[in-house]
Amino acid sequence: MSWKVDGAHTSIEFAVRHMMVSTVRGHFNEFTAEVDLDPEDQTRSWVTAEIKTASLDTREEARDAHLRSADFFDVDKFPLITFKSGKVESKGGDNFLVEGDLTIKDVTRPLVLDVEFLGMEKSPYGFRVAGFEATGKLSREEFGLTWNVALEAGGFIVGDEIKLRIDGEVDEVTAEVAAAA
Repeated sequence: MSWKVDGAHTSIEFAVRHMMVSTVRGHFNEFTAEVDLDPEDQTRSWVTAEIKTASLDTREEARDAHLRSADFFDVDKFPLITFKSGKVESKGGDNFLVEGDLTIKDVTRPLVLDVEFLGMEKSPYGFRVAGFEATGKLSREEFGLTWNVALEAGGFIVGDEIKLRIDGEVDEVTAEVAAAA
């Protein structure tokens, strides 16, 4: 069954260590996704997503400009991050592992997301909505995001591990919803 991501109720966030002592958080403002959610057997569900790299926001314009540059995402050359799910495995109850392929800067690597299905309700507008939370981790260096500066006391300015968090809501695409779009 086809579902669309509700951008007003979905967020894609990332976090990375800064100078070994703090965490910088950011998010992407522009993204799309195609979702096929099987409410009866969620292991048969799938998702493909595109995230606009230029839409990243860490609440610091100078840092955002650096992240958009060739040192990191090189947004002019690589405008999209993509994810395409593969296997969905039940961990019991409303918890799942979603395995898929993440592509950043034309480098594709496997990514596993821990997903909690938060439920499904009928909206006041007559269609069903479903929600989920997903978390995962990746090595930025594996995707060619290798810029860094060594610190005098050891370590680096930017950590390698990126923590991901996605809070999502999807809307069932019915004939009425499709006609209104």
